[in-house]
Amino acid sequence: MSLGDHLREFRRRLFIAAAALIACTVVGWYLFDTIYLHLTAPIATIAEQRGEGSLIDLNYAGLTAAFSQRLSLSIWAGTIMSAPMWLWQAWAFVVPGLTKKEKRLSRLFIAAIVPLFLGGCWFGYTTLPKAVEILLGFTPEGAANLPEAALYFSFVTRFILVFGIAFLFPVVLVALNVAGVLPAHVMLKGWRPAIVLIVLFSAVATPTPDPFTMLLLAAPLVVLYFAAYGVARLIDRRRAKDRPDWLETSDDEASAL
Repeated sequence: MSLGDHLREFRRRLFIAAAALIACTVVGWYLFDTIYLHLTAPIATIAEQRGEGSLIDLNYAGLTAAFSQRLSLSIWAGTIMSAPMWLWQAWAFVVPGLTKKEKRLSRLFIAAIVPLFLGGCWFGYTTLPKAVEILLGFTPEGAANLPEAALYFSFVTRFILVFGIAFLFPVVLVALNVAGVLPAHVMLKGWRPAIVLIVLFSAVATPTPDPFTMLLLAAPLVVLYFAAYGVARLIDRRRAKDRPDWLETSDDEASAL
């Protein structure tokens, strides 16, 4: 393909991905009430626990704040719902330049990325109520806590997306192994510093300062690290099995080749 053909193909793939995002954003717009109910459930639960006199609720600042928030939440929901489509389009743009073996491996990566990303988002959503409970728990009895809606939803959406992106960590490790950069034995040998780095990443990535939320992100990442090691070990074994014997011949001997 010429450069112009590549650019036209890129434009076509980008258009399809954008169309999927817009369609899912429209769906997110109509599902806004359900999304809003689920994302604000932690605040509603804490307000209910503190009784009718509690002053814990969201605050919309300005006439256009509610509309802007509905639009941004719809786009956020559309991004997550359309993830399989735009990931597939990214793969479809790259795949013509791959060999048959590389195409097979890339399909496996796509098959792993989508469920890991969506599973990470789901795990972040299930963890969210505890994080909000810990943060709002510092509000003294009788005091008002009226967080601005835009800031609250920015926190919530970032919290969920951080979990979704973090769960792609094992795919990166396996990709490095496939590329021959990170052998399985190196992953096993460096598991201690890897766990330290995972904990540091979790502390920085999670938008809450409490250690509980950090550990909720770090624990599955440690499990995924060792799962990636298992996959990498299988790949290394297969690579060693397929390695020609003549490559092991010493320099002063004649090889079978």
